[in-house]
Amino acid sequence: MKPFAAFALSWLILASSVHAQLYSVTDLGTLGGNSGGYGSTAYGINNSGVIVGDAILADGTSDHAFSYTTAGGMVDLGTFGGTYSSASAINNAGTIVGTANTNGDATSYGFSYTTAGGMVSLGTMAGGTYSGASAINNAGTIVGIGDGTGYMFHAFVYSGGTMTDLGTLGGDRSLANGINSSGTIVGEADTGPGDTWTAFSYSGGVMTNLGTLDGPNSDSMGINDAGTIVGSADIYPYPNTHAFSFSGGTMSDLGTLYGYYYTNAYAINSSGQIVGGGSVDGWGASKYAFTVIDGVMIDLNSVLDGSGAGWTLEVATALNDNGQIVGYGVNPSGQTDAFLLNPVPEPSTCAMLIGGLGLFGLVVRRRKLHAERRA
Repeated sequence: MKPFAAFALSWLILASSVHAQLYSVTDLGTLGGNSGGYGSTAYGINNSGVIVGDAILADGTSDHAFSYTTAGGMVDLGTFGGTYSSASAINNAGTIVGTANTNGDATSYGFSYTTAGGMVSLGTMAGGTYSGASAINNAGTIVGIGDGTGYMFHAFVYSGGTMTDLGTLGGDRSLANGINSSGTIVGEADTGPGDTWTAFSYSGGVMTNLGTLDGPNSDSMGINDAGTIVGSADIYPYPNTHAFSFSGGTMSDLGTLYGYYYTNAYAINSSGQIVGGGSVDGWGASKYAFTVIDGVMIDLNSVLDGSGAGWTLEVATALNDNGQIVGYGVNPSGQTDAFLLNPVPEPSTCAMLIGGLGLFGLVVRRRKLHAERRA
């Protein structure tokens, strides 16, 4: 490569990598109320930017599932007659899943929700009285937890109107947290007597123990279409817990940002970007939302533009393939609300790129003029 071209290319590469991605913050608000500083939480977002979660109503006590769009705001999805519902996930077709109470809050059922069909109960497993839906893939297959005859709760998969018990890893409890487009399910299950939980993946009718880091417990929360799994696992000295990614049979510790304590990864998108939440004092008050890009963990509070003034982002729960991130945090008014983070262009980087292009053009013009003078 000619020297001036190599110099210009190096400048452009440097300019494009000087700054991390910045995000703008949108407060999703509530359904009209708050309760002790709590207003809303977001749990899922699809590639169209539709967000789901739950929010406090005007009465200050009822908590209902919502869907949210930038154009239409927050919409109450209702319940099965009770005072509580929560939406946990949405697929790219717009089908929402979650859990809702019945009249008198006697019990709860997993639901699917579409604009055309409203809220539909998934029912329970044989002999059961309870179910809850946690995730849905783009084929419409739903996973979650439910009770049944002879056990407290097991993970299930729901497809074609049938709810199937996934079993356990030898104990009596399990729950499913995520599913990808090929139908691989992830979650956690106990392996025997006691209170030890282990992350699992489930495919082809087989539940596989993913192991842990170097502590007793682990759980898997999300999986992308490439099969990379994320979650958290205990590390020594217990009860320290670190976020992990699992790929190719290997569980990798993603670490923490502010000391040897707690992080948990909740979701991963198609490009491998991960989001989650951490704390510098265990389950205490000092929390931070994070993202992991190319193996590097970044506190999302450190990459906000001016719209983030006064915010403390506590947990990032989900993201889509466009890099939009949702979760919850404390807003400038001191209330815990759902948020949406949108990637935004960085003026400083753009200026450097423009400057780099201008410099490149200047070098080209000068060389051309020099050649013309010599001719």
